[in-house]
Amino acid sequence: MYFDGAANQSGYGIGVLLVSPQGDHIPRSVRLAFSDRHPATNNIVEYEACILGLETALELDIRQMEVFGDSNLVLRQIQGDWKTRDVKLRPYHAYLELLVARFDDLRYVHLPRAQNRFADALATLASSVDIPIDVVIRPLLIESRSAPAYCCLIGEIEDQDDLPWYHDIYQFLRSGTYPEVATTKDRRALRHLATRFVICGDTLYRRSADGMLLLCLDRASADRVMREVHSGVCGPHMGGHMLARKIMRTGYFWLTMETDCCQFVQKCPECQIHGDLIHAPPSELHALTSPWPFSVWGIDIIGKVSPKSSSGHEFILVAIDYFTKWVEAASYARLTSARVASFIRSHIICRYGVPHELISDRGAHFRAEVDTLLQEYGIDIIDLQHIGHRPMGQ
Repeated sequence: MYFDGAANQSGYGIGVLLVSPQGDHIPRSVRLAFSDRHPATNNIVEYEACILGLETALELDIRQMEVFGDSNLVLRQIQGDWKTRDVKLRPYHAYLELLVARFDDLRYVHLPRAQNRFADALATLASSVDIPIDVVIRPLLIESRSAPAYCCLIGEIEDQDDLPWYHDIYQFLRSGTYPEVATTKDRRALRHLATRFVICGDTLYRRSADGMLLLCLDRASADRVMREVHSGVCGPHMGGHMLARKIMRTGYFWLTMETDCCQFVQKCPECQIHGDLIHAPPSELHALTSPWPFSVWGIDIIGKVSPKSSSGHEFILVAIDYFTKWVEAASYARLTSARVASFIRSHIICRYGVPHELISDRGAHFRAEVDTLLQEYGIDIIDLQHIGHRPMGQ
């Protein structure tokens, strides 16, 4: 059971939400109309909400329940952790104890207000609406709709009369006629919708934002196009939204293409089998840290770069400090171990001092003269081939 109270300028309201183990939701919302005779406070409203929830549960013959609320005072006083010192709250507390005694098991959980939004919305609704005494408001039904309303209508019409979704638009543009059952509102909507379409010969097209004409497809043609673009000869099995955009770039359109493409991808067997696989082989992770600036450097080569630079350079030697992420780089037409050693001496040692460690993949360019230089300065070398990490990927 979730409970909450609301007090604002419009009045006072309380909201309760009962959720069964099967997921059934039973909401109750009550406006407190006695505040002019008996002044109410925030704590009184919270007590009223909790009492309403317990009374509703007893009416439904519920004897075991979890109680969730964002009022720490009410929950603490129910459990006996805090004493009820306020004279206005003592009658509520006494009545609440009588209700609690009728349950076999009650557990109390304090929630942040952000996690009690449903009950808070019910309480706010009741406090904001002035309900006449002789008016009965039926239970509130909240549904979830996954597609725009016109999409549902289009699907029903196509299933009933086997006409394409654009039949009414085509007839209006061709002869200026409306459907027989169209109301004034429907005719106005049809006129507005038809401004985006044009007939060339006997074919209906939709104008895109960039001026391109998109061929309008019926249901069967749309299914065939989705199948071909998604998983045909050149189909890369892209996601639903990307599939819809690619179909539009190809030159096709139908009103529900975004929703249809997402549903089509969800039903694709290959996408469901291979979509969530991680293709990289598992390996142990190694954290490479640096204790102070310019102590540990990672060095690697980028290339061959195509096209070459104006001076014929096609290799880039890059070094990154692991602490500051500072980058040193130089380009070369040909790269040898001697030039790598010269780079380390001029760009790292002479500028930032002798580092403690140098991390590389120990390729052919990082041997010979490089080993001699590192031994001369006492620099440790870490071979990334043994720990599965590349310095350029940090």
